[in-house]
Amino acid sequence: MASQPGAGRHLLCCLFLSLSLATLAHAATHRHHWEISYQFKSPDCVRKLAVTINGQTPGPIIRATQGDTIVVAVKNTLLTENVAIHWHGIRQMGTPWADGTEGVTQCPILPGDTFTYTFVVDRPGTYMYHAHYGMQRSAGLNGMIVVAAAPWGKDAAPFRYDGEHDVLLNDWWHKSTYEQATGLASVPLGWVGEPQSLLINGRGRFTNCSAAAAGTCSVSHPECATPVFAVVPGKTYRFRIASVTSLSALNFEIEGHPMTVVEADGHYVKPFVVKNLNIYSGETYSVLIKADQDPNRNYWLASNVVSRKPGTPTGTAILSYYSHRTSPRRPPPTTPPTGPAWNDTMYRFRQSVATVAHPAHVEAPPPRADRTIILLNTQNKIDGHVKWALNNVSFALPHTPYLVAMKRGLLGAFDQRPPPETYAHQEYNIYAVQPNPNATTSDGLYRLQFGSVVDVVLQNANMLAANSSETHPWHLHGHDFWVLGYGIGRFDLAVHPASYNLKDPILKNTVAVHPYGWTALRFKADNPGVWAFHCHIEAHFFMGMGIVFEEGVERVGQLPPEIMGCGATKGH
Repeated sequence: MASQPGAGRHLLCCLFLSLSLATLAHAATHRHHWEISYQFKSPDCVRKLAVTINGQTPGPIIRATQGDTIVVAVKNTLLTENVAIHWHGIRQMGTPWADGTEGVTQCPILPGDTFTYTFVVDRPGTYMYHAHYGMQRSAGLNGMIVVAAAPWGKDAAPFRYDGEHDVLLNDWWHKSTYEQATGLASVPLGWVGEPQSLLINGRGRFTNCSAAAAGTCSVSHPECATPVFAVVPGKTYRFRIASVTSLSALNFEIEGHPMTVVEADGHYVKPFVVKNLNIYSGETYSVLIKADQDPNRNYWLASNVVSRKPGTPTGTAILSYYSHRTSPRRPPPTTPPTGPAWNDTMYRFRQSVATVAHPAHVEAPPPRADRTIILLNTQNKIDGHVKWALNNVSFALPHTPYLVAMKRGLLGAFDQRPPPETYAHQEYNIYAVQPNPNATTSDGLYRLQFGSVVDVVLQNANMLAANSSETHPWHLHGHDFWVLGYGIGRFDLAVHPASYNLKDPILKNTVAVHPYGWTALRFKADNPGVWAFHCHIEAHFFMGMGIVFEEGVERVGQLPPEIMGCGATKGH
């Protein structure tokens, strides 16, 4: 029998409705109650104050399924310090005020107050959360978010495994964040220095206990016991790896076990095998390993600093087979792997280029952009203070959050002049020390036409010292972006866009800009709100390395009163 006109459309509508109802029926709400407090902790065997969640650092892992709602009631019991928590990688569609970015989407949570973050995790993957107030991320307020794919959806993983482990990588200082921030704001600059330890799941081992203050270091403290990851011979495991480092780019290795990269920032990757995984602050990856080595010994998990000359010992954990004949915590018979050379830029560059979308999960980018913003990353000075700047403008957060100011018409709360969208890129020598390093400060933002397609090119250049350029991991709030291309050297707008990958670029929320290199990305300005875009190195953002995008803010619903209460109250 012939089908009736419109029957196909009717069937599709019914199918879509059925899937939507199924999603709603399966969605759950996960409620958490957190108290943020300072506690004495010994994550690397040295006792110091840490910012904790319910007394712990790292905080609890948030586990949910795609489509679930997360509700986190955060009570600030720090007494003398404000708090804000960013849910890194969660796009906050429809809930921009829950992004947790102090000065951008909310006023901070004052001592004694409670603020409840409510948001939907609409996409499976590996994510993280961390403080977004001052430099509190360095003090231990962080953790992981693991979102499983909905069993009825199209986002099921295109790979199989028997079990999984969660790995949170971090760097750790013995100086307080107050000391670090004071040094960064001083003339001359007091740099934070290299971290004392590298932590895996919040544990490490300070190698020079005798140098610590008397009575503050104990290698037998249970809080710095070496983490152990257990596996069964012959099984395949998914390791979800997140880097919440404040400074360090890391190289991660599981001794004797090749890793197949399968996920990056919540998106499936065309699988490729590595011995060492380069991971930058704010990035997440999933890798698969096969437990197929000698089960009668232990193996190292190791993290090492790259892109900066290391001043920090290797961070370690142990991979232990259930059937071995040795203690799970006994150190392996080998020395911990040290990874590739820290200054091998091309090794890391090649891994970046190799990370593309899985063939079955390609989301093609729009073929062209409506607007192109080219940002030059430089180290600068303002009144003798060392700063970072984009196109010679160093970013400063306003006292009134942009989202509040723009919804309430408080136009005097921040500079209405937009920052520059480009620089003299055809003439600029990225390898030279700037003849005039002085910059200006601004809290202006970029206003994007809602629904438009935006390209951003990030260009890395020389720092104030000669022959020095660092890796900068850039994170965009509220979006994923397509990584269109990387290059070493000066970006040329007339040449390089022709080489962009428009076939299968990976979608990410954090991406590296390599020394003396450039990275090009593209995103749709389709999430109403105000969103930070910044270097994820804690000290660099503190020193001005960031910008803010506004898009469709008039579409944002009524703001919760709890995000207000700071800065300007009247427009002028």
